[in-house]
Amino acid sequence: MDTARPRVALTVAGSDSSGGAGIQADLKTFAAHRVYGVSAITAVTAQNTSGVASFQPVPADLITAQIEAVVSDIGVHAAKTGMLPTAAVVEAAAAAVAELDIPFLVVDPVMVATSGDRLIDDEAVAAMKVELIRRAFVVTPNIPEAEVLAGMAITSDDDRRTAARRIAALGATAVIITGGHAASLDIVDLLYDGERFREFRAERVAGRATHGTGCTFSAALAARLALGTSLEEAVPLVQAYIAGAIRSAPDLGRGHAPMDHFWKLY
Repeated sequence: MDTARPRVALTVAGSDSSGGAGIQADLKTFAAHRVYGVSAITAVTAQNTSGVASFQPVPADLITAQIEAVVSDIGVHAAKTGMLPTAAVVEAAAAAVAELDIPFLVVDPVMVATSGDRLIDDEAVAAMKVELIRRAFVVTPNIPEAEVLAGMAITSDDDRRTAARRIAALGATAVIITGGHAASLDIVDLLYDGERFREFRAERVAGRATHGTGCTFSAALAARLALGTSLEEAVPLVQAYIAGAIRSAPDLGRGHAPMDHFWKLY
């Protein structure tokens, strides 16, 4: 790896006007890992810690143009996708990844905001399963997202493993089903690399600062991959980063508060 050249990560996701999730969280996370962040905005949202008031997708051709502009000039060492609200947007992102040979794609299959607001339509989910996941180095669904992608309910550890196999069968190199939604004392993130499973256990940090945790998890993972960290080595580092960001969270808003993405720099 050429350590003299800055490492670059790309986020293809929606804008969060409250700054706690989406593009804003991703770029903060990249910066906190000393990775240079570039972006392609897929949607503009009007949201805060309490919910999403409205959003407007960006035209697919403009998303393609954003990705092509930064990759052709700056280049990227890893990328992640977040909110992809329509099938046209999903297809544009998938095509750009393929045509530009973007490495280490982390697909965060964002479907519902932390507040419970839906951010993607059914056609986009179908396109994600057919066009995007097969181009992913790793897919990072939470349990509700994994249920949608796998077409099954997840109520046990065995269910989670079955769901991971089904998602991997869509073409992804690896799958991490995150455990934040499980009713457990600790958080257990499950990695399936197509051959074997590995569980990563982390302390569950109490509090309401959970806005953007999924976005931040996938962004931190992309940053670590851009830096040359292996997937298995990256997961516990990402877990520790998320836990610290929640512990250090500023007391902002009346709903699900944002994290402090820069806690490690203080």
